Amino acid sequence: MVGRFPVQARNTEPIFGEQVISFLQTFPRPLIQTPGFSIMDPYQQPAVAEITRQFYIRFYPDDRQRLFLFGINPGRYGGGVTGIPFTDPWALREKCGIEVGLTGQRELSADFIYRMIDRYGGVETFWRDCYIGAVFPFALIRDGKNINYYDDRQLQTELTPAIVDSLTRQIAFGARRDVAIVIGGGKNFDYLTRLNAEHHFFDRLVPIDHPRFIMQYRRKRLDEYIVRYVDTISDLVRPD
Repeated sequence: MVGRFPVQARNTEPIFGEQVISFLQTFPRPLIQTPGFSIMDPYQQPAVAEITRQFYIRFYPDDRQRLFLFGINPGRYGGGVTGIPFTDPWALREKCGIEVGLTGQRELSADFIYRMIDRYGGVETFWRDCYIGAVFPFALIRDGKNINYYDDRQLQTELTPAIVDSLTRQIAFGARRDVAIVIGGGKNFDYLTRLNAEHHFFDRLVPIDHPRFIMQYRRKRLDEYIVRYVDTISDLVRPD
């Protein structure tokens, strides 16, 4: 039942989900100096704080190590609204079973990710094995439109210390360090590859096409890309 979650008796570090919630609430919000850019911070809203609490305690009530997948930064119709990467209000309600008082349109990337999760085995199985985060944890806005951290070189340079801090904190939740998946095989992968070479976050990074690219430009091959995602994740989660 939504709202009733198992309590794990322990005398150890906080469980995975508790660490995510703390990160979302306390990660330092950068005051962006690059002209024209701002962040969306939904996590200070009581409704979003409750949504993230329910989601991460429900699906991450343990200290399992998981395969990490890193997107770019949240979209303003998905994670920028719900506080959960690649998850719009519809997916949160219909797929995760968490009732929300949020409104908003379907988000293309969320649509793809939850189709993929269904193929993988459903939300319980997927979130048991995987964690999806973002390189930069807040949606970035310019002129009322979503932008990526790498769309402006000055912005990327300014945000790099915060991104390194963000990745370091997220990995501490319980990441497998042998491999991670990068969602976005172009600039996001190139940037993370350079950071990884310097900071040694993971032994290797595996790129995969971004859901928005697939939904906008490869929609006729949607099933093929869903299978590709599932196979890539499955091969890394269960290599035998």
